[in-house]
Amino acid sequence: MAIGNHELYIFNNTLDMHKNFAPKLKGRYLTSNVNITVPGTTTSVPVGSRFAKFKTLLGRKVTAYGVLFDFTGNDEGTIVQPVADMVKEQWFIDSLQEEPAFFLLAGHMPLQKDNWPVVISAIRAVHKTTPIVVFGGHSHIRDCTVFEDRAVGIQAGRYMETVGWMSVNLDKKGSTKPLQFSRRYLDPNRATYKFHSTNLFFDTPLGSEITKGMAAVATKFNLSVPFGTAPQDFFLSRVAYPDPSSVVTLFINDVLPTTLKAAFPERASIPSMVFANSGSQRFDLFSGPFTVNDQFIVSPFDDKFLFLPNVPLGLAKKLVDGLNGSGLPSKRSLTARRGAHVGAYERGDVDAIFNAWTRDMYRRGEALNVKPSQNLTLGYVTTDTCPGVGDDTIHAPAPFEENPDFVASPAPEGVSDDATIDVIMLDFIESSVITVLNQLAGSTMFDQSMVQPYGNLATNEVFGRFAQIAWN
Repeated sequence: MAIGNHELYIFNNTLDMHKNFAPKLKGRYLTSNVNITVPGTTTSVPVGSRFAKFKTLLGRKVTAYGVLFDFTGNDEGTIVQPVADMVKEQWFIDSLQEEPAFFLLAGHMPLQKDNWPVVISAIRAVHKTTPIVVFGGHSHIRDCTVFEDRAVGIQAGRYMETVGWMSVNLDKKGSTKPLQFSRRYLDPNRATYKFHSTNLFFDTPLGSEITKGMAAVATKFNLSVPFGTAPQDFFLSRVAYPDPSSVVTLFINDVLPTTLKAAFPERASIPSMVFANSGSQRFDLFSGPFTVNDQFIVSPFDDKFLFLPNVPLGLAKKLVDGLNGSGLPSKRSLTARRGAHVGAYERGDVDAIFNAWTRDMYRRGEALNVKPSQNLTLGYVTTDTCPGVGDDTIHAPAPFEENPDFVASPAPEGVSDDATIDVIMLDFIESSVITVLNQLAGSTMFDQSMVQPYGNLATNEVFGRFAQIAWN
């Protein structure tokens, strides 16, 4: 297992990984180029282990590293060493002295356009033909790459939407022939697992206990309790805002205006506009019973709502366009919140890569006229640079549309542009809203001292409240 960038945004999370998580993995949690300075000490030490040497069940020796891309958004007290510097370290050079059956490079770093070739070249300086297997990540796409004849890599994709599988034929030591390998991108569901399992008794005692435990958690937290019944599907990226079937449209036009006024009746009569970042919404909302669990899936964050009173409506109408053209943070990156002056990729934002990959997938499907049918469901349709077909289940690509970074509820009717309104916002975008309003006004009309809480709702509560009001 290798460290990722999300473990480094907040120091206490990194410290927890170092003190509590890494010891449980007993040397198998790899942080080859990531260090932490533990409070009360002055020495920077690896969060986990630099590398691991072990034997497979068949007795083959393995040397493994866990490498993070050149991430610059880490919190104070942590260090991410550039990959090019890591391979010059004495510990890395010493670890190469013994030749294993193969090198395993597992890391939170994309296969394409990043630094895996740097690590491979450093290994090749010592071991010219030893097989190298790479498990990449971070950019959220399904991918497979042949780096050179005897170095191959796979990247499984986003979250738990894919299980990546690769097999490599380890030939005789010293062989210079291209590695023979195969790979598969598996949809993670029971049907897939059962199809590929050779176990006739698929449900193991441990698995059954885990299922019971998950059911108990769902009961304890009332996850299956319905708030109401959604009348239709609402999609995050299959349609674009302001399409009426967009979950972002539903969120900003209906859910927030309805629930916020109900939660803060003291200001319900005052005209207002609500502003949010579209990234606050994370998944589709499907027709049928809308439960507590669904609410967290669609809108998991706990951002609070604030308001800025006495904003001229004419100025507020220009705000959303100003935000979308500002380049100010709209994604959930703590470095973005801190205003770090680094590129989006370096601070961990990979939406642009994943969105482009998904958009291209859909356009290829359109060009080939590949559409859903009775036997072809929506899903990933992968094109990578390795031979053969990688997708385990053949799908039609899902439509993909991008949303604007920021959205706003409709302007109140019957109010002149000179009249003032409440500008309601998520606390996540507070500084961006104030910055842009002042830019639009041409002077410093607003500051954070004027901002006040708007009720006590969080974003992970509003869909449930709306369903209770509108879907019953």
